Amino acid sequence: MSAASINNVIGKRFIELLSVDSTNNYAMQQVQNSNADHGDAFFAFEQTAGRGQFNRQWLSAKGENIMLSVVLNTRELALNKQFLLNMACALSILDLFNKYTTEKIKIKWPNDIYCRDRKAAGILVENMIRGKNWQFAIAGFGININQTEFPAAAKRPVSLKQVTGETYNTVELAKEFCVMLNERMRWLYAGHDHEILNDYNRHLYSLNETENFKYGSVVFPAIIKGVNESGNIVLDSGIEKPYRSGEIEWLV
Repeated sequence: MSAASINNVIGKRFIELLSVDSTNNYAMQQVQNSNADHGDAFFAFEQTAGRGQFNRQWLSAKGENIMLSVVLNTRELALNKQFLLNMACALSILDLFNKYTTEKIKIKWPNDIYCRDRKAAGILVENMIRGKNWQFAIAGFGININQTEFPAAAKRPVSLKQVTGETYNTVELAKEFCVMLNERMRWLYAGHDHEILNDYNRHLYSLNETENFKYGSVVFPAIIKGVNESGNIVLDSGIEKPYRSGEIEWLV
């Protein structure tokens, strides 16, 4: 994957797959076999083993949602910008929903999109790092579009259709989303780190509100003060302290 490939338009090469275990797995394999480059988008109508963060299962009805993985060239980005990439991905989903609804769309740290206090989308970014070089990333997106009935295991889900009452062409919507992701990635490549961080925090779920968190076996209330460039959430439980993703559990 050459440095020049960052000039590729995301989604220009858009591959539709009838069924895969995971679009992230498929995209990763394509890159490792030198069959994919920056901007290539892999869309699946069905995932048989979809994954979310921390290897949680991602459940999605066949043909009703966006299940998409995008190859991103990160060779020109510093390793400390990994969470800024996550932020850019989250903001691109926000852009998509904001086009179709006036409902308040929020980003629940670290990588979920919420509408009406329910989960509308999730992100899984997997990075390939060799030494100190960030070779590439596979950004996986699960976005609830037309599904209206969810399995009991799904945690407080909501779809765009449930919000707007409209039915959407998931392929066309995924292609439209690629355009929005392309613009957000341009920000990242251009070094607009503070703009990305500020935009992310401006749309942060429960910002300046008190929520309950779990650290080990201890449950504690804390005010959410924001998220820093490293991707740590800053909580105030009498004293402000940053926490890494996976270090604490947000009890929602």
